[in-house]
Amino acid sequence: MKRRSFVLSGLGATGALLVGWGVMPMRSRMGGVDTMPVNDGQVGLNGWIKIAPDGTVMLAMPRSEMGQGVHTALAMLAAEELDVPMSKVTLVQAGHESLYGNVATLTDSMLPFHPTEREPGAETRTVRAAQWVVSKAVRELGVNITGGSSSVSDAWEVVRLAAATARAQLVNAASLQWKLPAAELAVNDGVVSHPSGPNGHYGQLAKMAAATPPGDVKTKDPGQWKLIGTPAPRTDLPAKVNGSARFGIDVREPGQVYAVVRHCPVLGGGIGRMNVDAAMRIPGVERVVRLPSYAGSTEGVAVIGRSSWHAKKGAQALDIEWRLPTAMVPDTKAIMATLEASAREAAKTHGGFGFYSRGDLKAAQQGAARSIEAVYRAPYLAHAPMEPINCTAQVKDGRVTVWASTQAPGMARALAAEVAQVPADAVTVHVTYLGGGFGRRLDVDFVGQAVRVAVEANGRPVQLLWPREEDITHDFYRPAGVAVMKAGFDAQGAVNSLQITSAGDAITPRWMERTLPQLTGPVDLPDRSTSDGLFDLPYGIANERIAHIATKSNVPIGFWRSVGHSHNAFFSESFIDEIAHESKQDPVAFRLALLKDMPRHAAVLKLAAEKASWGTPLPAGHARGVALHEAFGSIVAEVMEVSLANGAPRVHRVVCAADIGTVVNPGIVAQQMESCIVFGLTAALYGRIDIVNGAVQQTNFPNYPMLKLAQTPVIETHLVRSTRAPGGVGEPGVPPVAPALANALFALTGKRLRDLPLTLA
Repeated sequence: MKRRSFVLSGLGATGALLVGWGVMPMRSRMGGVDTMPVNDGQVGLNGWIKIAPDGTVMLAMPRSEMGQGVHTALAMLAAEELDVPMSKVTLVQAGHESLYGNVATLTDSMLPFHPTEREPGAETRTVRAAQWVVSKAVRELGVNITGGSSSVSDAWEVVRLAAATARAQLVNAASLQWKLPAAELAVNDGVVSHPSGPNGHYGQLAKMAAATPPGDVKTKDPGQWKLIGTPAPRTDLPAKVNGSARFGIDVREPGQVYAVVRHCPVLGGGIGRMNVDAAMRIPGVERVVRLPSYAGSTEGVAVIGRSSWHAKKGAQALDIEWRLPTAMVPDTKAIMATLEASAREAAKTHGGFGFYSRGDLKAAQQGAARSIEAVYRAPYLAHAPMEPINCTAQVKDGRVTVWASTQAPGMARALAAEVAQVPADAVTVHVTYLGGGFGRRLDVDFVGQAVRVAVEANGRPVQLLWPREEDITHDFYRPAGVAVMKAGFDAQGAVNSLQITSAGDAITPRWMERTLPQLTGPVDLPDRSTSDGLFDLPYGIANERIAHIATKSNVPIGFWRSVGHSHNAFFSESFIDEIAHESKQDPVAFRLALLKDMPRHAAVLKLAAEKASWGTPLPAGHARGVALHEAFGSIVAEVMEVSLANGAPRVHRVVCAADIGTVVNPGIVAQQMESCIVFGLTAALYGRIDIVNGAVQQTNFPNYPMLKLAQTPVIETHLVRSTRAPGGVGEPGVPPVAPALANALFALTGKRLRDLPLTLA
């Protein structure tokens, strides 16, 4: 479903009725989808909105809440157009219909090209045709995920129009019932009234509204907004404060038992001989279940117990002879060496898949008065969400019920059906709050495991748990990457060429193999996410070529917060700083000179520099660094103030400026930028996954540390006013963190750090 092409339909008390035709193209007026399920006197007005008898508005919620505030933001959109207070909007988990899918945004961002982007130099008709075949197929599957910072941008038009259509029906129903002109009716807090006296709340009008055409519908003009743009309180806060919020790990169902997973310690390995005697002698241990590979997981075993403690003790007591994989086991040192060699060779020959080119790079390089070259490296990273991986499942009477903190409920449902060998419509997925996702919960391997264990649990619900050590050592990691950067200068000292050649595993093909195997083929399409943040730089450099070498290691990889932007911004913005230094120019002034044709980017950079007092004196031993990056439709600049404490970086202040388009809730935007910065600092200072002989060396927070509260800097967020549709918020603040920090450390120490994590040793 594209954001500008969707169908609303109504199924009220009198049967099915298509609504919203006043704003729909003719082909969309002839069909649609059913409304939300109704009961207890509720009335469905379209696939997004239904009304309870007391006038409460019930909004279908297809997106997972993992701390990003999407449940509040989407409720604000509906409340705005329906003219009801937030307290009168409740959320109902959406179904699996394609109406709620967000795959247009997903596939457009994952696949290699988009028509609105600058034309890539190496594009072919074959690749473009293959791209849209895959895109169309994914759309038709009705995939619904929470990811890619797309939740608000996808909902921006459709939820507002659904709510505006419902409001028009309700007002028109009152007009017909009272025999008064609709133009003379007013709506306040969900009550329709006329100056002459008649009034009624939405619940009293809903039944008639379901059979009433809305007429021509348009959403409110910005000047009419009362909620959008305000820091409305988050709807999930009370439950998270008083402890009633239900995360996946909080699920407690009658008769529930527990299972704890133990995987082969070598990635891709399996189970050979196993002795369960010691485990089964532990009181409270009930059963041992072998787990094959589900959706890319490493083989393992689960122990069922009366409590999670019993299950964990049983899993630890198992005597297992692990079977090593037949393929070559991964080793990060060897992988990094291969990546660098591949990138260097491709840079020499102008090889790799060219995602973007302009001008005549070869001629510019041959005629350069001087040039600089550098190699940047980024390691594998784990997601490490605060809530460890878990899933509760029950298989009983031919039906499967799943309680999961997942970003992909439709994929969870499909895998559950496959494992339990039941039809998809026999599976119910309850999506709980997520205690962090960051892309890890776009994979559903743990759902397959939970259902497999539930098959052996005699109809009882089983909560499957991954200990923290299993989570970190069996993740789908952010891929490692290497970039060879080269810039040339003309005789006047101006930069006139830029060549970036990167290498690293392609994420999207590996993820699709696990989750959408019906769409994978023998040859990978070029994966745009590998080059995001490199091929679409905003700087006006006359001659460029941005290319990528897609590799395929045996390390399981997946989407990590901000995906390719997470490390590509470190590569590009650090090197832009190197170019500025070589040009003997101030880093901000240098960037602004290259942004003369990019006013949005320039405005964001200027705002960040102004609010950070760029160029003014700092205390002795302090320095500033800057980075600018666009990701997921939003532009973010960050200025970081740092010093050294016992030889290690100490970040004191981060000033963040952003143009995210229209701001729905500035409080949530500030929270998400703070979250991005803390997340990004953790990765920039500490994040690395090392694999030796196929085994991940980091196991828990002592050797995979997080940024501590005492280390967290003062963070300021400043927003550029914009009338554009909303861009992403949950991810765009991450990419500028590492380069801003690295650039600040260079300004402080004179040492250029080109490897993550950033260490001065």
